[in-house]
Amino acid sequence: MNIIRAKSFTAERAWGALDIANMGGITTRLHWTDQPYRWHVNDGEEVFVVLDGTVDMHYREAGEEKVATLEPGDIFFAGVGCEHVAHPRGEARILVVEKAGSV
Repeated sequence: MNIIRAKSFTAERAWGALDIANMGGITTRLHWTDQPYRWHVNDGEEVFVVLDGTVDMHYREAGEEKVATLEPGDIFFAGVGCEHVAHPRGEARILVVEKAGSV
């Protein structure tokens, strides 16, 4: 058993992570960041949950860039082939569930 106080988690660098679980090749990780990530497409599906802070999620649909503002409790699901990049507004803590080793 393990209790994680997500709101107090920090990392030494942007997108630093705490590995919480690996369940049959699917990882659950808690990330801390204050910087944008980079445009990418995951190796599978991804569930992205904002726990603390505000994140502007940029994504492309049919070649058109769109932005969704995510607040605490909001969930972004990136299906297979979804190109996206997260831009936090200040510090953010994010729970990510995805295939182990995904970008």
